[in-house]
Parts: sequence; C-alpha cells; structure tokens
Amino acid sequence: MAKEIKFSLLYRDMWQSSGKYVPTVEQLTEVAPAIIEMGCFARVETNGGGFEQINLLFGENPNKSVRDWTQPFNEAGIQTHMLERGLNGIRMSPVPSDVRRLMFQVKKKQGTDIARSFDGLNDPRNLELSIRYAKEAGMISQAALSLTVSPVHTVEYYTALADTLIEMGADEICIKDMAGIGRPASIGKIIKQIKTGHPQIPVQYHGHAGPGFQMASILEAAYAGAEYIDVAMEPLSWGTGHADLLAVQAMLKDAGFKVPEVNMKAYMKVRSLTQKYIDDFLGYYIDPKNRMMNSLLIGPGLPGGMMGSLMADLENNLASLNRWKVKNGQPELTQDDLLIKLFDEVTYVWPKVGYPPLVTPYSQYVKNLALMNVLQLEKGKERWSMIADNIWDMILGKSGKLPGEPAPEIVAMAEEQGRAFYNGNPQDLYPDALDTFRAEMKQHNWELGQDEEELFELAMHPAQYRAYKSGEAKKAFEADLAKRKAEAKAPAATTVVTATPAAPATPAAEGHPFMPKQLVVKVDNEEFAVSISYPGSDHGVAQSPLKESASVAPVAAAQVAGAMKEVHSPLEGKFFLTKESSESPLKVGDTVKEGDLIGYIESMKTYNAVTAEVSGKVVEICFENGASVDEDDILVKLQ
Repeated sequence: MAKEIKFSLLYRDMWQSSGKYVPTVEQLTEVAPAIIEMGCFARVETNGGGFEQINLLFGENPNKSVRDWTQPFNEAGIQTHMLERGLNGIRMSPVPSDVRRLMFQVKKKQGTDIARSFDGLNDPRNLELSIRYAKEAGMISQAALSLTVSPVHTVEYYTALADTLIEMGADEICIKDMAGIGRPASIGKIIKQIKTGHPQIPVQYHGHAGPGFQMASILEAAYAGAEYIDVAMEPLSWGTGHADLLAVQAMLKDAGFKVPEVNMKAYMKVRSLTQKYIDDFLGYYIDPKNRMMNSLLIGPGLPGGMMGSLMADLENNLASLNRWKVKNGQPELTQDDLLIKLFDEVTYVWPKVGYPPLVTPYSQYVKNLALMNVLQLEKGKERWSMIADNIWDMILGKSGKLPGEPAPEIVAMAEEQGRAFYNGNPQDLYPDALDTFRAEMKQHNWELGQDEEELFELAMHPAQYRAYKSGEAKKAFEADLAKRKAEAKAPAATTVVTATPAAPATPAAEGHPFMPKQLVVKVDNEEFAVSISYPGSDHGVAQSPLKESASVAPVAAAQVAGAMKEVHSPLEGKFFLTKESSESPLKVGDTVKEGDLIGYIESMKTYNAVTAEVSGKVVEICFENGASVDEDDILVKLQ
C-alpha cells in the first residue's frame, strides 16, 4: 500500500517570507473558505511569530484576527498550527515564563491546535517549558530542529536533539530547514534515524526554496518517513518562500506516494485572491528580488525569511557608505559588491561566534555583525568595533548555549569589556511579569479580554500594543502606505543609470515587454483571469518596535566658548538616548568621558551603543529621541 503524505499550507509564512506584512483579517477570512475548498490540506499555518505584531502595526486587534482566521479551519476539521520561538515566544527577545504559559492557553482557546516550537540555538532548555505549556493547554507540541550545515551540526547532533525533545514530551518533530540549505541526503538520514527510534512520532518537513535544494529535500524526507510536508502556492511560492503545492504534489504522486488531489477551481480562486491582496497594498512591501532563487545563499546559509530585510539593510547602508566614500574620494560600491562582501563576512563571522543556527533572531544578529564589520573595514577601521548588546547576550550564553565555542579573540574582547559568560538556565534571567502588566491595564481601564488575551498581547508586545491602543500605529501605517502609493504614481523627474538597475517603483509593470500583466487560465472549462503584479522596491524589513520612552526634543546649543567637539552617528538608523526604562538619558550640562555611553542607534532590529570618543560637557543634543539619523550625522556636541 502506498505511503500517504499530507500537506500543510504556510499561508502566514508565505507572506512573511516575501515581504513585510500579511493580509488583513478581512482578507484572511475572505480567502479561508477557498483554501478549505481546495480539499488537499490536512493543516494550515495560521499564526505565530511576527503575525500579531503585524496586526498591531495595522492598528488591528490581533486576537480578533486569530480567532476569525482559525475558526473556519476548526469547523472544517483542518488542524491549525502556529510558530513560536521558545524562550522568545512570538517576539524577538526573551519572554518571562508566566507570559509564555499564558500564550499557549490563549492560543489554544483561540483555535490553534499545534504549537511548533523552535529555539534559535537548539538549546533544549529553552524548549522544555514550551513543550510542557503546550501540552498543559491541550495543544499538540511539535518541537522543531533548526537545521543548518556546519562541522558541529551533524546527522548525529540532530538525531540526539530529537531524542531529547521527545523524551521531554514532544508529540511531533519538525525538521525546520529555514534557509533551505539542508542537504537532501542528510535530511533523509536525520528523519530515518528519528523514525527508526520513534516510529510513533509524526515528522513534518519545513523548508525554504532559496538556494535550490528544496524539491530534492522534500523527496528525501518523504522516502525517509515524513508524514507532513509544508508547501506554499503561487503567487508566493519559490524564491525566498517555499516550494509550490502543485509541483510537490506531482513529484510525490509520480514517486508512488498517496497524495491528496487538488480542487483546481478553488486553487485558482485562492491564487487570484492572493494576487488581489498583493495589488491592493501588500505588493508595495515585497521586493521583487525575493521572487528569485539564489545559490549564493548556500555559503552564508542565511534564511529566506530574512532576505527581504537583508535587501533593505543593504540598500540603506549602501547609500550611507557611498556618501562616506564620495566625501573621502573613494570609488562607490554597487549593491552586488556589498552583497558579496556581506556573504563572505557572514561565512567568516559565523564560526567565530559559535555557529548559532541562522534562524530568528540569530540570523539577524550574525548578519548585522557581519554587515557592521564590512562597513567598518571599508572605512579602514577594524572588525568587531560595533557589537550590539543583544548580540553580546547571544555570545555570552544569556539566550542559551551556543552549539560551538566563541573564538578566543571574542572571548578576550568580552573579558576586556568586563562582560561575564553565563552558564545558567536562560529563563532564570527573565522574572515573571504578568502582575506588572495587569496593573498597567487597570491603570488605563483596559479590558483584560476574553481568556485574558488582551493582557497577553500587552505582555508579549508592550510597545506595539500601546501604539495600537493609542491609535498611533494605525495612523503611522496609513501614512506610510499613502506615501508609497503617491511615490509610485509620481513621474520620475530624472532618469538615473546605475550599475545595479533599480526595481520598479510600483506594483504594476507598466509597459515592460517581458512582464505580462494578465493571463487567462482555463480550468475544467472555466476561465480565470489572473493578474500578475511586479512589486516595487520597498522592502520586507520588519518595523522596529516603537520606543516606550517619552520623546525628547532636540536641545538648542548653549552659548559656549572654546573648541566644539562632536559625537557622530556610526551608522544609519534611529537615535535613542536609552533602550531600557531603568537607564538615565543624557542631558545638556552632563559631563562625559571618553568611552562613556551617549545613546543608541537602533538599526536592523538591534540597538548599537554609541560612545564618546572624546571627553567634554554636553552643550547640545541634536536629535529628538527616536529620530532617524544618517551615518556621520552629529548626535551630540561637547565643549
């Protein structure tokens, strides 16, 4: 009898692997019946990491979105699953244990059946509570192995990790090939060994298409015994996303597996609706390069899900770097030049910081560190001159145990800066906090919500939730979208020829001879008009959390005598005087010494400390708190 393979649709991850946003709740509930009608999905990924922050950035209530979106699948008997990040819950930073426990309780009551839990370092200690809390809440606990390729990440390493997680109580195992760089043969061996030792444990394979291994990996996973395969569908499959449902189904059917048939009328409806959402507004946040596969990703192993933010980071920092080069009489770089330098530097940096699997948030950390090194080296400075605090936390063990050992030069640098390595359980560093958030909700007369779901949102996403409640998030999103649409419609004043051609500025490819805008597809004698959009060059970079501290206006310079000294921004980003409420912000009249902290530049989801290179008295703070700054902007003036 043929072995059965079941499919899971990654409708959430399809969007977030391509761009910045996911559809609104109205759009999600519109497409849900057609997904069900396709008749081929045993599971649908409905929520998880990133999903709810996006609702908040829209000005939407994420709890209503999750409930309304999961309900049709619950009623149809299709299992729903979410993605959560272990110690980090569904955000980028560590979460107190009481907030983590409430998360599973809330998500189960909202209709989520399966919790896919991964730890970016593959530290079982960070997953133990996820497994326990998921099962306590009545969810299926699916523990994920964050797959990468390095001297320490062997078949035996992953087999032993799976054994540990199953012993902790995991009901299922997910092979999370987040960069798509897992070698097909090795993936097959890992799954086969897991199934040999635990034949009753279901295995689900998840991979990205990026460097091109994925179809072979899916076939190997099926042969080795995987029961579930994650798939995407056009117009958001391939590229930085995932393999397309139709291709996977045809491949596995030909290989002799029992696979579900696809209702093509419903497929075309889902496809058309997805394209409609792109044309509506989501395409303004999808870089067209994210539709391309790139074998250069094999080397650095960066995940497809962060390529949108990567391209945005490159563009922003390239402009800043080239301004510096012009100012200093040096030839400018193209984006491709900088991309290759970055990939090479990631390959250099990664083993130096202990081979953390390149998955959220550690993929961003390694990429950020590599990019900072490249920018400093291009200016004739040394590596490692800018390491953000949360990157140090990863290196020091505060987020979990690194798979490898940090290089001696990194250890020596930590010792020189008085940074201590931590060997305890990371969760112990983050005490319970729900009572504090309950008090805040009471102070504002905010409802705790059904099943305390509003309390959960505040505790998980404090800054974004406050911005949502104030209306500022919705206002900022609508203003940004209006600006992008206006820029797309405005005629270009001049034509600039560059070494790297710019992407189209609008979701429509007006007049391009190689880009059809509509196809007519006939299915079962019924014609479907399929619009094809070509998204603009705006990026999939995730919006930074809104700063919680009060805005500080720029302070006018006092009348001073003597030479003026300046503290310049080391990179492009947002300037903050503090990053924690416990810190005291710099103010005019303060005296600083060389090496003292001035503030932070938030760039690429990390806070980079800015220190004074000279001593002096503060006579002017040149930017307000949270203001955008360019590299070399004067932040503070000293006398």
